[in-house]
Amino acid sequence: MTKRVFLGLNTVKCQHPYDQKALATLNKMPGLPLLLKKVNEYGIDRLLRMQIIGSEFRVTPQNFPKLDDAFTESCQILDLTPKPELYLFRGTGHIQTNAVGVERSIVSANLEAMEWYSPDELLFAFGCEIARIKGKYIAYQQMANVMPLLKNVINSTTFGLGGLAAGGIEVALANWMMMSKFTCDRVGLLACQDINVAITALMKLAGLPSEYLNADTIADFQTQAREFSTISLDNLDQFTKILSFMEYRFPWSVMRACELLKWVDSGEYEKFMQAENLEQIENSGDSPITDSEDWQFMSSW
Repeated sequence: MTKRVFLGLNTVKCQHPYDQKALATLNKMPGLPLLLKKVNEYGIDRLLRMQIIGSEFRVTPQNFPKLDDAFTESCQILDLTPKPELYLFRGTGHIQTNAVGVERSIVSANLEAMEWYSPDELLFAFGCEIARIKGKYIAYQQMANVMPLLKNVINSTTFGLGGLAAGGIEVALANWMMMSKFTCDRVGLLACQDINVAITALMKLAGLPSEYLNADTIADFQTQAREFSTISLDNLDQFTKILSFMEYRFPWSVMRACELLKWVDSGEYEKFMQAENLEQIENSGDSPITDSEDWQFMSSW
């Protein structure tokens, strides 16, 4: 089936409301502009690009056509030009894709992503990375990834920041990184254009091998995801709730599926698929999610 191409797609139009709030909170953190400036002066962006170019396989139509075809198609569907370079890196035991580079972005996928994902599931995965590029999330994402290495420097007040300020930025970054995945999943769905494909991609991301994917396991996973939103966090204090998301590198596949299914059930996804003019679509982030009050703490720091 021919997939819709979203010419002129502005990913802000499908930004998750908690991503919006967490990003606003992050932008208000004292010392953040100075930290971004110092990270840039230290050449973190160039270093991350050099690590990829110097150690990973550049993907071309000749050497890894499955990856190249899916990435090219996802860039076309989501209207990302020019197409970034794509690289393949060694297996890690789990599916992983990345995007780095503020000025010139590079996308990479590991061996498991290439071998375990179907071509349509790769569209979803690459759509998530394209969302980070188009949404200009890369600078904050890179800062979050190097933050553990910078903490000692920051805590020594070299940047004019105290330890408490550095810790606050780290928490705000971790919270935003988690919330941003909800937006990226929406864009990933716009790329693959099949909620069942998005769900199986998240299931594989959680570590389920393809041989265990069938109608029953997929249906049970969706039921689990829909039930997840009813789980109350009232018995945990705010600090404990926030700590639970500090390991934002975990896939959190059930929670992500929960939020993505809500977006589909709300009719917002269908608006994108049917809209004649994307400019007429209101920002999805302005639409409240009434049954997710438990997650408000994620955007309150």
